[in-house]
Amino acid sequence: MRMFTICGIALALSSPALADLDVRFDEGAPKDRFTISAAGGCDLGPMTVTIDLQPSPFGLIFDTTSSGAGVQVFQPFEITDGREHLTAIPSVKDGDNSIQLTVASLGKSQRISFTIDVDDTVQNREITVSDAEITGAKVVALQDGQRSEAVFGPNAVASVKMNACVS
Repeated sequence: MRMFTICGIALALSSPALADLDVRFDEGAPKDRFTISAAGGCDLGPMTVTIDLQPSPFGLIFDTTSSGAGVQVFQPFEITDGREHLTAIPSVKDGDNSIQLTVASLGKSQRISFTIDVDDTVQNREITVSDAEITGAKVVALQDGQRSEAVFGPNAVASVKMNACVS
């Protein structure tokens, strides 16, 4: 019996650690916030993270200028935390419904946050996007040729199951 227990522990310790990438949406006035964090027990290496609002049934878009597809209040894209984890600042145009971030690395206690205005184009409350309205939007992570994705749930969080930790 003792031999099986030792073998089981050794197998568990030698298995590659899995990592999660959490993306949280927080509705705010006048700025909405997205926060990207490594939620597993390890660091994540170079990857591209795309937040795609298109699958949401509410016609969500980024409203970055006073003219264009959005309504009333607008906010340009602004990195508020974790700039050092990005290889470049993405360009987001008014009316875009996706954004792509190129991440150099993200440690388990680190995060990337940015603010921007998200509007819906389907309902009467265009300038306010509730947690449930982002349901169905997705996050795609590309790392080492592997694609992982998750959708935002009614809690406004998408948890992407990544393949493995960076060694």
